[in-house]
Amino acid sequence: MSEIISTSKAPQAVGAYPHARKVGNLLFLSGIGPRTPITNEIPGLTLDKNGNFLSFDFEAQCRSVFENVKIVLEESGSQWNNLVDVTVFLVNMKRDFHVYNKLYAEYFKDAQPCRTTVEINSLPTPIAIELKCIATI
Repeated sequence: MSEIISTSKAPQAVGAYPHARKVGNLLFLSGIGPRTPITNEIPGLTLDKNGNFLSFDFEAQCRSVFENVKIVLEESGSQWNNLVDVTVFLVNMKRDFHVYNKLYAEYFKDAQPCRTTVEINSLPTPIAIELKCIATI
């Protein structure tokens, strides 16, 4: 038996999927990006009318995605230190990995989940990072 979890406190999904799903004592989070829950804006990103980057702050996106994961965990009855596996998708490993790795060490100092980081061509919105997580409840 499983339970589907969606919350208005996290950014809206960009497709037909829940924020998370409980199965037994495990919690599986759908891919979560840095968009802000209320305004749906991407922190640190300003685009011109043609969709070209005017300003870009990857650190702001990292901090926001970590906060969004924390929200979904808490809304699902779990917490940050219950993370056991994190898969990270970056759209530009060469440009962003060092910042991400530094912030990851800051946020995951005590939690220490397993981690995989991969570079991908793009994400469905103009974000630079997305996390897919598994936690215990």
